[in-house]
Amino acid sequence: MAAATQYSEIKTRSSGYWALLILLAAGVLIGIAGAHHMDVEGHHVSGMNNQIVWGLPHVFAIFLIVAASGALNIASLASVFAKQAYKPLARFSAILSIALLVGGLAILLLDLGRPDRLIVAMTYYNFKSIFAWNIILYSGFVVIVAAYLWLMMERRMQRWSKPAGLLAFVWRLVLTTGTGSIFGFLVARESYDTALLAPMFIIMSFAFGLAVLILLLMLSFSLDRRELDPSHLLRLRRLLGIFTASVFYFVVVFHLTKLYGTQNHGFEAFILMDGGIYTFLFWFAQIGLGNLLPLALIYTPSLQQSSKSLVLACLLVIAGAFAQLYIIIVGGQAYPLNIFPGYIVESGFYDGVVGEYAPSLWEFMLGFGGLTASLLIALLVLRVLPIMPNALSAEAQ
Repeated sequence: MAAATQYSEIKTRSSGYWALLILLAAGVLIGIAGAHHMDVEGHHVSGMNNQIVWGLPHVFAIFLIVAASGALNIASLASVFAKQAYKPLARFSAILSIALLVGGLAILLLDLGRPDRLIVAMTYYNFKSIFAWNIILYSGFVVIVAAYLWLMMERRMQRWSKPAGLLAFVWRLVLTTGTGSIFGFLVARESYDTALLAPMFIIMSFAFGLAVLILLLMLSFSLDRRELDPSHLLRLRRLLGIFTASVFYFVVVFHLTKLYGTQNHGFEAFILMDGGIYTFLFWFAQIGLGNLLPLALIYTPSLQQSSKSLVLACLLVIAGAFAQLYIIIVGGQAYPLNIFPGYIVESGFYDGVVGEYAPSLWEFMLGFGGLTASLLIALLVLRVLPIMPNALSAEAQ
């Protein structure tokens, strides 16, 4: 019978760890400075306009929210599907999911211009709006996962951790469905208007969240000089390969579905052939760097034991994630609205004109601040709570 896993907080006193915390804290301050400048000067200093109302900060925010759901997948595999090999990482999986969600929500909150307006969103609900439902889903996710984490850590309450894990698993699927439905319910946009976006966002969350988890796991074990047997990384590598291939499959199905409808041919031509930066990002960044190259790194036999290739694969998956979300969010808005199908509409209100958008430095600062805030929260919690296993040895499988 395998020995019980021992957990402890990160105890390293290395200068590298503290330097990393300082850099992340500086990133948070940069984000606050960017948000403050846009708040004081107005959103006209950003690249967003009447055609592109969701910009780069929303790409960062949606990435973090989607990745938060996926980061919890390791805990779900342990609790819900009884995969004991993943149990030592369940606590880490839970705390990372909370940290990522908090960072993503912080970006959305600061982008409001008037953060105090959140009180209105929390007290007056329009249940016909998916945004109103997401307020409940996001706040509920934090509460449920926090309770799930406590039940895992409290020895007397561990028998309740499996039901809590099941609730968290169902809740995060609904949460990611809600995030995808923000776009899927926008019937006026040809780029959206499909129920396929909901399951696609779910599988995207699996890949994006796991990539972030693997990188932070390797970093934490390296900083604290803990044993991390290659067999555990190999298992996570194969899981990442499955999720990345699934994302690629859903992207192919999404575009084939769009091409099946004649009314969507214009949008598909825009993304796949004539969209300029969006076409480049789709083929080079999303498909090439974000899907095909990571799959090659993951499944090449000679690289199976290479931790460097796994790190590179995770970074490429994350880069491809940003490209994919940029195309979905910004590219979807850039394509002209077809308000009167079958008719030519001419006016001074950008009818038939591709929306122009160039992200500003302030938007990048805000998005980067939310990303660094998530990582800073995770590393600080790992410092004060017994979250990480003391070792992941071959015998612990």
